[in-house]
Amino acid sequence: MCRAGGVAAGVLDCGFMAVQISPSILTADFARLADVAEKVADAADWLHVDVMDNHFVPNLTIGLPVVESLLKATDLPIDCHLMIEDPDRWATAYAEAGAGSVTIHAEAAKAPVRTLRQIRAAGARAGFALNPGTAVQDYEDLLGEVDMLLVMTVEPGFGGQPFLDIMLPKIRKARELIGKHGGEIWLQVDGGVSAKTIERCAEAGADVFVAGNAVYGSDDPARAVRDLRAQAERAS
Repeated sequence: MCRAGGVAAGVLDCGFMAVQISPSILTADFARLADVAEKVADAADWLHVDVMDNHFVPNLTIGLPVVESLLKATDLPIDCHLMIEDPDRWATAYAEAGAGSVTIHAEAAKAPVRTLRQIRAAGARAGFALNPGTAVQDYEDLLGEVDMLLVMTVEPGFGGQPFLDIMLPKIRKARELIGKHGGEIWLQVDGGVSAKTIERCAEAGADVFVAGNAVYGSDDPARAVRDLRAQAERAS
């Protein structure tokens, strides 16, 4: 029987990628982030934190000081998604603060190779995100620099948006390119992931799932995480 190597391990003993669930705090109560993290501590692999600057996306959320505080309040590894205008300047600081994964956007980074390498050098996994309108094949040459490729399945900026089904072929293409490249690269999806959509994402090749409303809109967030994981595992 295949088994996972632990929280955020990413690979099953039999060689297949493990399903990972990364609940997003974007739609949770920002005044009680420690409690928000605790609600999924025994079920989730990561805690997904969206950093928005009201420039790259039309929303303003939290920044480095809040992330630093959150890191002290939870044992869950933090998955930082930087939706900001100048990730080349700020990304390394999130890794140095202790984030387990730091993701920058293709559309915002001016020196992506350097920044991705700096994230890794600071001890975090390097993620690379693509907006819905950005072609994954345009960045195939960068796959050797990333630990996780994020395909946005909504336009970034706000939680609660409906899943864009037109992104499913892009997820499949991303999985194809990752397979062609080789190595251990996780494929994350973010936006509209729920009980109604997660199986389609898993079938298309995703293995890391960001879910906000589907988790924190539930009466039992931990159970919601477990249910989503079970659905994704069945579909995978």
